[in-house]
Amino acid sequence: MKQFRRDIWEDGEYTYAAAYGFTPNVRAFLHEPGEDGATEDSAMRDAMLVVPGGGYCMLAAHEGEPVAKAFYESGMNVFVLTYTTDITMSVPLKDQPLRDIARAIRVLRKNAAEYGIEGKKIAVCGFSAGAHVAGSVTVHWDVADTNPAYADVSARPDASLLCYPVITSGKFTHEYSMLALLGPNPTEEELAYYSLEKNVTKDTPPTFLWQTQTDTVVPVENSYLFAQALRENGVPFAHYVFPEGFHGLGLSKGFGHDGWTDGSYVMEQVNNAVAAVKAGRGVNVSERRVAELKAQFPDKREEPAPKDGDAKEEPAFTWKPDPTLTRDVGLWSDLAKVWFARL
Repeated sequence: MKQFRRDIWEDGEYTYAAAYGFTPNVRAFLHEPGEDGATEDSAMRDAMLVVPGGGYCMLAAHEGEPVAKAFYESGMNVFVLTYTTDITMSVPLKDQPLRDIARAIRVLRKNAAEYGIEGKKIAVCGFSAGAHVAGSVTVHWDVADTNPAYADVSARPDASLLCYPVITSGKFTHEYSMLALLGPNPTEEELAYYSLEKNVTKDTPPTFLWQTQTDTVVPVENSYLFAQALRENGVPFAHYVFPEGFHGLGLSKGFGHDGWTDGSYVMEQVNNAVAAVKAGRGVNVSERRVAELKAQFPDKREEPAPKDGDAKEEPAFTWKPDPTLTRDVGLWSDLAKVWFARL
């Protein structure tokens, strides 16, 4: 496996005010030529761009690298996108995440021969707010790029996989995602533009959606709204609604959230922002949010060694794989692979 990081914006292009030294990037997981018996001439593979969620405030590591490795193991060349978020909730993101993913797709296409995807399909796979990012480029793939090197490179994905997606800015929205994205006073035009079900056309790429009926964070109506819009516009799609399961399941098989550290690089911007806020260098961060972040991300301190007989303290959030979920929700990636192979 060949792995590397590539920043997607060139010097001077990325100007988001609350970046805190971060630059959006992709992490690659590529098959080497000759792997699996393939000759160098036939080593090109379909590609997947994985987009973790996190409410536009942070990125969830378990929705990045483990998903990427699952699709890598199925024979694809895979990339994890670390896009712009704002843990301080102080600088509305506006079109920056959309421009991040559009640029990332253009980078993959422009370098397709080097990345082993020449002539192959490029799909995006997003989770929660990351699915809103992926869904945004699914319906707004014609977003302009001012860099002449990328201006004529298409940002249209060949397929989209949207997992428990934030779709609408209307009745069934996820309010905190929209707050981080558009700020407290969005215009009607912004709300309409980022209510993705209102922007589906016959040119929208084929889409695979899944969600659980019991999702209490992002209402299941989000995926229904998008599926209905796809159907009305004649866009090929698959839509799975599983009967049980909470929000943020990720790959949904083989591991739990607690203790997951692989792929923690997606937290780079959050870590930089929290450090800046604690040092008094936050950008427009309210005193209330400063206090919240200091409580949420306390400074590390030495804990006394446990004594015999001490009760072991459980982590604040933990999830062990549920065999029932593994049997149905855990099949979503296999279903997606079958669907994608038909395109």
